[in-house]
Amino acid sequence: MKIFSAEQIYAADEFTIQKQGIASDALMERAAIQIFNWLHMRMQGAPVKIHLFCGIGMNGGDGVALARHLQEHGYHIAVYIVNYSKTRAPEFLLNLERLKERKVWPEFLDAAGEFPEIGRDDIIVDAIFGIGLNRPADDWVVKLMQHLHASEAFILSVDIPSGLFTDKGVQKPDAVVKANFVLSFQAPKLIFFLPETGSYMNQWEVLDIGLDQEYLTTTETDYELIGKNEVLPIYMPREKFSHKGTYGHALLIGGSKGKIGAVHLASKACLFTGAGLVTAQVPECGVMPLQTNLPEVMVKADGSVEHIANIEYDFSPTVIAVGIGMGQDPATIKAFSTFLEKVRSPVVIDADALNMLASNQALLKKLPKKSVLTPHPKELERLIGKWKDDFEKLEKTKVFSKKHDCIILIKGAHTIVVYEGKGYINTTGNPGMATGGSGDVLTGMITGLIAQGYEPLKAAIFATYLHGRAGDIAVEEFGYQALTASAICEKIGAAYIDLFTVPEPPPQNREKEQEPNQE
Repeated sequence: MKIFSAEQIYAADEFTIQKQGIASDALMERAAIQIFNWLHMRMQGAPVKIHLFCGIGMNGGDGVALARHLQEHGYHIAVYIVNYSKTRAPEFLLNLERLKERKVWPEFLDAAGEFPEIGRDDIIVDAIFGIGLNRPADDWVVKLMQHLHASEAFILSVDIPSGLFTDKGVQKPDAVVKANFVLSFQAPKLIFFLPETGSYMNQWEVLDIGLDQEYLTTTETDYELIGKNEVLPIYMPREKFSHKGTYGHALLIGGSKGKIGAVHLASKACLFTGAGLVTAQVPECGVMPLQTNLPEVMVKADGSVEHIANIEYDFSPTVIAVGIGMGQDPATIKAFSTFLEKVRSPVVIDADALNMLASNQALLKKLPKKSVLTPHPKELERLIGKWKDDFEKLEKTKVFSKKHDCIILIKGAHTIVVYEGKGYINTTGNPGMATGGSGDVLTGMITGLIAQGYEPLKAAIFATYLHGRAGDIAVEEFGYQALTASAICEKIGAAYIDLFTVPEPPPQNREKEQEPNQE
């Protein structure tokens, strides 16, 4: 699913108006009807008071149009115009007149007035600001937002939570509505998936308002949302007449005293993802644990006792993962630098190998093209430098990725794979996966897919999705707190199976049959 910028959404509106030969307020009416249908299906005329807080722009016009439909269907509503400017959108004014024609008189709010009383069991519709916001809200509007929060009523935001910008971070944390639910028009917004802005909403859903499909399908976007439909075309089925050599030989280099478990997890995940052969190169202290607990993996000792000091191998790996639990002993750093000069296979770089790159940026020139880097936030900061907000983080990552021709995973609640100026945002995963070793599993999965012949970018996107889906399946059994990296690894197979599982439809609500009258 494409994620459009605010400018692209405005262009889509204009394209739709011109191509479909409709008035500009027709799109506003479509949006209002879709929101009303969503609410009406869930409320069915319930006697709950609905407070609609409407700005004076396009978003406010959506709210005023919604109020008309609610009033026509008998809902108990109160409409408030948040009068923050003298400039009013023509579509807003048109819908305001339509509302007044139905004898609904909004209350105008300004800096000098008092705020309305809102019950805890009421519903708030937030239609104050939309995607066109370009400056923080005035102080009195911020106080209004705080008043909405203090009511503890359910808050439904129209398109985006009021106060969020679509192209920059939050400047005043209190000047943003915290929504229980967001109904977004046509496509989700990038801000839904970034840590600093996504925290202002609990859930979201997309409403189709009929923007022209020609524009939507032909317009390229900087970001794409990755779900099951997006990864299914990536999947490569296995051939009947194949063997272990068909699916590659992965080499995983890492481990140090006390951190052999990281290589164990990555190697196991690599196997479970489908690599034909897996070899782990570790210091001597890791040989026995791996040979004993993971018999399917071949183990090669590098000759040192407690840390990697010599990276050599006598076969041609299909792919190499390096850095997992490796530490940063001076001998290890030297071995890693020498390794980068000689390596010819695709490379996945994680953990301590990333920190070595960050501390010695000259090594970045030695990276093989399309290497996959999997940093957690602090490792990413060491690589690209500090950022002021999530938008700058994304831009710096894109610049770094282009400069060094590498694929970067920005790991988080919605891991974003970045390459060639584009971001692929993952939709799977859960907070239980914030546990030691989870990243090692992901590294092993990416490595396992590249071993099987997946292109590095597709491997990174697909592995990230499968990793999160495995975590989602595992959490149903273990819960958030008890979820471990080993449990995620064990559910990789279930994540594959889930790709081809069609969800069962919800059971139909059937009225209990009544006994016939016996009179």
